[in-house]
Order: sequence, then C-alpha cells, then structure tokens
Amino acid sequence: MVRKTKEAALATREALIDAAERAFRRNGVMRTSLADVAAEAGMTRGAIYWHFRDKAELLEAMCARTTMPMDAALAEAARHPPDDPLAALRALAVEALTRLARDPHTQAVVEILMHKCELSGDLAEGGAGSAQGRASCVAGVEALVRHAVARGQLPADTDVMLAARLLHGGVAGLMHDWVAASDEYDLADAAPALVDALVAGVRAAPPRVRAARPDAESGIRKVAARPAARGSVGA
Repeated sequence: MVRKTKEAALATREALIDAAERAFRRNGVMRTSLADVAAEAGMTRGAIYWHFRDKAELLEAMCARTTMPMDAALAEAARHPPDDPLAALRALAVEALTRLARDPHTQAVVEILMHKCELSGDLAEGGAGSAQGRASCVAGVEALVRHAVARGQLPADTDVMLAARLLHGGVAGLMHDWVAASDEYDLADAAPALVDALVAGVRAAPPRVRAARPDAESGIRKVAARPAARGSVGA
C-alpha cells in the first residue's frame, strides 16, 4: 500500500512537471501561473503545493529532470579521465545535441530556458539551479581539456579556461540556434560534423596562456593578437 502511494505521488509529480513544460513553452515562464499549470495538468493548485513550494522550485525540478543524465556523464568523465579526453568531449557533445534533437523534454527545457524565461524576482531562485548546472558543466569541460593538455593532445600553454568556454559556448550556441528554427536541419544527423569542427578548431589553434595579459584597470584578461603568418590574409 505504501509503495503504491509513493508510486502515485511520483506519477503526480511527473505529470505536473510535464504540464509545466507545456505551459511554460506555450506562454513563457513569467506569464504562466501555478493555477495555469494545475489546469494544464487537470489538477488543483493544492496538488502543486504538495510537491513544489513555488514556481521557482517547479522550474528547477523541470530543468533537473533533463540535465541530470548529461551532467552525471560529464562529471564521471572528469573524475575518471579517459585515455582520449578530446574524444570523450566529442562523444559527450554529440550525445547532448542528439538528445536535444530526439527528446521532447530536452527540447522543451532548452527552448524555455533560452527563449521563454526571464529569471528575475522570485524566479531568480529557480534560475540559480540552472546557473549552478551551467557552472558545473563548464567545470567538467575544463577538467577534460586539462586532461587533454596533460596527455599531449593540446599544447602545454593552452589556456584551459578559454578553450573550455569555447567548446561549451559552441555547443550551447548550436542548441540556442536550433530550438529557434528546428525545422531547418536535422540536428542529430549534423551533430557529429558540427562537433568535429569545434574540436578540430581547438586542436589546431587553441587559445594560449602566453598570449594573455592582465588589464591594469579592470583586471580582466585580454588576449593579445599574434602576428599574422606569412601568406595569410592581412599579412
């Protein structure tokens, strides 16, 4: 009896998250109330408050449901570095893009976060989980880039932080662009070639630590331009 009650509670929770995905995606997070989510799910607001404190907590649960599998895989790869870190990064990036292309829940969450969500006021708390997830993802990518340097796949003077942000930003940018126009191309089919181009660019010409200099006033690092090679454009 207890097991059935627990299973029913979990089913109700999942149904509410599904309803929130649909309502947030259709109307935007700010314009969707908990009453709207309850109506979308065919439940009462009391059912929502039994599982979620407020809309911010519901938003955080919605995000966690789709990002946890990839976050766990990246964290595991960072903790136990493979023999070929760049290949591991490639595989994880291709999997992330393929998952976006094939999984409706992931599509909904990415579209909501990137196009339908203004994280201000009470929602800032819910957005904190998303920001923390992004920071954790970037840290995992950075760890694998550092392992790639240690294994000689990238030069010893590679700026690990910038290289990680280039790779992470490239994949995030593809996600942002695709959910806005998903009918333009098959992301799952194109994912290997797109990720290969990103990884090849970092492998061929990674940002270098020796090219960075501190900005005396702001403390922000600025990358000094290198002289163009003979025969290159502008040489």
